[in-house]
Amino acid sequence: MARSHPPSLTTVVRRTLSEECGALAGRRVLAAVSGGGDSQAMLSVLARLAPSFGFTLHAHGVDHGLRPEASRELDLAEALAERLAVPFERTRLALERGGNLQARAREARYAALREAAAPHDALIATAHHATDRAETVLLRLLRGAGPRGLAVLAPRAHDVIRPLVRASKGDVLLHLERHGLPFADDPSNSDAAFLRVRVRREALPLLEQLSPRIVQHLNTLADALAGADLPDLGGCDASGASELNGAQIREALRASRLGRSVTIRVAGGRDVRLGAQRSPASQRESATVGRPRSSQPSSRSSSPPSSTAAGPSQRPPKIKA
Repeated sequence: MARSHPPSLTTVVRRTLSEECGALAGRRVLAAVSGGGDSQAMLSVLARLAPSFGFTLHAHGVDHGLRPEASRELDLAEALAERLAVPFERTRLALERGGNLQARAREARYAALREAAAPHDALIATAHHATDRAETVLLRLLRGAGPRGLAVLAPRAHDVIRPLVRASKGDVLLHLERHGLPFADDPSNSDAAFLRVRVRREALPLLEQLSPRIVQHLNTLADALAGADLPDLGGCDASGASELNGAQIREALRASRLGRSVTIRVAGGRDVRLGAQRSPASQRESATVGRPRSSQPSSRSSSPPSSTAAGPSQRPPKIKA
């Protein structure tokens, strides 16, 4: 039976951690929190998933020293962390107001988080979601960025992971409501003096009227332009590649990440197989990266290595335009 409702935020985050955030078992993850809705939702989901993935979770908030309310907002994050039995710390900065405030605050915040993470070689988890990513792509376009500049907010970038990046803002809000999580609203998120706020409140809603799935399309664009490029096009020329739609690009990228191949029907009705075959050892390694731990022995432990990729006797799934 077809799914009648979208997957929960926990389900989306579990898949993102499994497939796109690398090996987490034995690591410490430092959740960057502010008391806002996005980071409150992330903290609650990561606390729930940490045991199955085998990582230890800590929370850290940064007060930029710009608003007196920020300390009270971090109190909300600290209260939730205490409720979830997650260790919590905060750093207080003293930024001066002036030009390019958002960029300076972001740089100072990441510096503080990295200082807190360094002694434990921790990964930093930020609460960017798919809508944030779409806004950032639009911002970069407005500023004349090239292809590399549009490949923003990847699920994993060096020491930073973004567990919510495959979820929309709507998914986050639904999670907050479902679980009754308290959160604060930062008034700077409504200040039209910042270009990002105008993109969020004016440009993106207009684009959604023209194309209801624009957030997903912009995320697909960022994926396609990121370091995880489309896999080998298997003889499909550039004109054929340009005919791939958003769903086909997402499926091809996912197959590439998992070390699988996929057959896609392109313009003219031709079937094109994407994704180079990996060795059995490489396939097994790819299949276990980031996978949650399980206390139950796998019933598939004796399956042949070729089960992770499409073999000659099993055609990969077709995706029609």
